[in-house]
This record gives sequence, structure tokens and C-alpha cells, in this order.
Amino acid sequence: MSPDKQQQTMKPLTAANKLGIYLPATPEAFQNSTITRAELDELRTNPPEWLVELRKTGPFPRDVVSKKLGVSNTGLTRADVSDALTAAEIDELLANQPPWLVRERESYAAVLKENERIKAKAAERAAATNRPAKNR
Repeated sequence: MSPDKQQQTMKPLTAANKLGIYLPATPEAFQNSTITRAELDELRTNPPEWLVELRKTGPFPRDVVSKKLGVSNTGLTRADVSDALTAAEIDELLANQPPWLVRERESYAAVLKENERIKAKAAERAAATNRPAKNR
């Protein structure tokens, strides 16, 4: 990079999203500064202790919570689940699954299965249209 070009920066929320962490749980210094791409890469390759701990115990942002629980973000909303849960809270929910979690996991699994079926059907159609014409 030439010296006259400034490095690209991002807001703390964008950096937190890229790191898969919950912004309000980060140190104040992280929340109140802009992060360069180089700094983000450094956080990824050599995470400080606070980042390692956040990734391990949470609290986790909504998208991470939904993946860990095996439900959609919408399913969390329907169940009135807050947007951040810790690893212990997620483990408790998985160990003692409330009815809403069982229902949402089944629904999410059905959606994923249907998406796979649609994808396979589309691939089948694409393969059929790319076949060479038969000799006549």
C-alpha cells in the first residue's frame, strides 16, 4: 500500500460481527474505536485474552446463539429469547430442552431438508439441460 493511501477502517459493530462476538461484552476500548483491516487480521491470528474468553463463554450474538441451538434467528424471536446468551445458558437449554426449542429445532431441520431437496432438484434439472442431444 502506498503511504498516501489510508487503511480501510470499520466500525466496532462490523468488526465484532466479523469476529462473531457480542459487541456490548467487549472492552470499552474496542467499542469506542475504529478498527483497521490489519487490526482485525491481528485479532484473528493472535486473539487477546478477552477475545479468547468471549469466544469460549460468551455472551454470544444472536446468530451464534441460533447456530449453537440449531434454530433460526426467527425461532429465537418467536421464543422471546434475548439476543445474547452465554455458553452456560446455551448448554442448559440444550440439556433441558423446553417445548419451544424442540419445536423450533424440528421446524429448522425441516426447512434445511426442504432446501436440500430443492437444491438437488435444481441440480438435476441443470444436468438434464446440459446433456448432449441423442442421435436421431
